[in-house]
Amino acid sequence: MPEQANTSPVGPNKPVANLSSGARGTTPAGTSDERSAAQAVRQMFDEIAPRYDFLNHVLSMNVDRLWWRRTARTFSHILARSNACVLDLCAGTGDMSVAMRVVASQQKSGAAILALDFSHQMLQHGLVKFNAKKIQPVEADALHLPLADSSMDLVVSSFGFRNLANYDAGLREIFRVLKPQGEVGILDFSEPGGLLGKLYGFYFRKVLPKIGTMISGVRGPYEYLPASVQKFPAPQEMLQRMESVGFQDVSWTPYTFAIAGLYRGKKV
Repeated sequence: MPEQANTSPVGPNKPVANLSSGARGTTPAGTSDERSAAQAVRQMFDEIAPRYDFLNHVLSMNVDRLWWRRTARTFSHILARSNACVLDLCAGTGDMSVAMRVVASQQKSGAAILALDFSHQMLQHGLVKFNAKKIQPVEADALHLPLADSSMDLVVSSFGFRNLANYDAGLREIFRVLKPQGEVGILDFSEPGGLLGKLYGFYFRKVLPKIGTMISGVRGPYEYLPASVQKFPAPQEMLQRMESVGFQDVSWTPYTFAIAGLYRGKKV
């Protein structure tokens, strides 16, 4: 599949249809509301934090590094500004933050980069990266950002937005903290179609959870991962959700045969 941006045909004056029938947010097994879902997600990521980086690279065969770098380069026009304020949302151990710092440094920019996550253990295991790359870790909830309105030039989330208990609330918070002309980038998994999709689906649902459980010693998170991807809105619906909260110029660019993809939008 060619990796070109797919722009949503839904215009600013057209109604957004059928969003009420889509997923409200992630629902890990055993959860019944947003609060319990958020608690379950936090607990899962705290548990796998010690082996998180290693497992990411092993399970993706290091393709994840290419995705982070490509996403960071996509926003080089913002990262080049020395006065830019950038938020890595659901940052985990900070690989996306580091990728953005590398791009900023290449352009001799001192952009301020915040790495925000509500998992204490994930941030703790990223401290070496944060200190080395002059990145500010922030422990907070993505649905209740401790940031002023219109304070960020760029908000990027890599493989974390999918874990929010309320997708629309997350988009509204991102929109709130962005400055006018600020941009958002959401990098996350998707489900490719065709024969590749079937092969990848088998690996993702049958093989990956077993490897992840074996290496991490924790069963739940790697069974949750494919379920969370399956529930996450398809690209067209996600673009509609972005437009419904006010983002313009929305697009989705598939990465690596649509195994993952980057959603973009602008606050005008």
